[in-house]
Amino acid sequence: MRRSRLMLLRTTLAIAALFGLCVPSARAQQKSAAVELLHVRKNFYLIAGAGGNIGVMTGPDGIVLVDAGTLAAADQSLAALAKASDQPIRYIINTGPDADHVGGNGKLSKAGRSVFAMGVEPVGGDMAKSMSDGFAASILAAENVLRRISAPAGKTPPLPDDTFPSEAFSEKRRALFFNGEGIDILRQPAAHTDGDSIVFFRASDIIVAGDIIDATRFPVIDVDRGGSVQGEIDALNRILEMAIRPMPLPFQDGGTFIIPGHGHIYTQDDVVEYRDMIVTVRDVIQDMIRRGLTLEQIEAASPAKGYEPVFGATSGPWTTKMFVEAIYRSLTAKQPAKGQVK
Repeated sequence: MRRSRLMLLRTTLAIAALFGLCVPSARAQQKSAAVELLHVRKNFYLIAGAGGNIGVMTGPDGIVLVDAGTLAAADQSLAALAKASDQPIRYIINTGPDADHVGGNGKLSKAGRSVFAMGVEPVGGDMAKSMSDGFAASILAAENVLRRISAPAGKTPPLPDDTFPSEAFSEKRRALFFNGEGIDILRQPAAHTDGDSIVFFRASDIIVAGDIIDATRFPVIDVDRGGSVQGEIDALNRILEMAIRPMPLPFQDGGTFIIPGHGHIYTQDDVVEYRDMIVTVRDVIQDMIRRGLTLEQIEAASPAKGYEPVFGATSGPWTTKMFVEAIYRSLTAKQPAKGQVK
């Protein structure tokens, strides 16, 4: 039963990917995708095709979203949400700074209702109304997400200001208790970018990983925005520490589901294979660097060749060549001197 259900979800997500799940951020902002609502577990859904995958937790307290997809797909996302629950959006938690994950923040937030306005009379009066953009749903993200999508005074930010987090945190862990369920938001520095977070829904046993995992291609390690291959591996190991397999009864409908930024739902075994793939390519490239090979020589040797049939690409926004170069740059980056702040 568990396997058949998971296979159905994966097949549906694969079909959705053809309609835009793998569209690069810039194009995704301009063109809407075919959006579909998938029921994952009792009170948990997944919106596919809205740019990046959107996790949806429902319940009597309201809706908690993990990521918001693109602005272009926001109306379709709201229509999908209406099928899952008649409660308002209360929180949007961002896993990273990419436009295909945060572009819909403003529209979805304004369509929601702040926790300060859950009762008949809003709490906090005009101050709370001002701080929550008119009692819109809260947008929660790591501090570096705000830094990456905003800009200093006098400069134009890469995204509109209504996409900015209304609550930014710098601590390693932020926790919520909503709909009778604990939610852990775990910051993962220097993985895909320096603004990544993993969101763990404890009772549902679901982890939303954002672009730390991309089931459609090699992971995007954005070195220019603080990403690193070691940080990526560390984040995947953190997911594996939290995830469980349905043992000792593997035929039961159980075990942790891991929702990637793009593509089909993963299990713990899938994450192991994904992590091992990155470690293997990393180790091969590291050995080549030790032997004095240049980046051009390493690329010519195709260190990721064994995994290219599943994750590789020769064109598009993220190619195999870019993945190899990102690992090379990450491994050869100058480390700060002892005692120096990085």
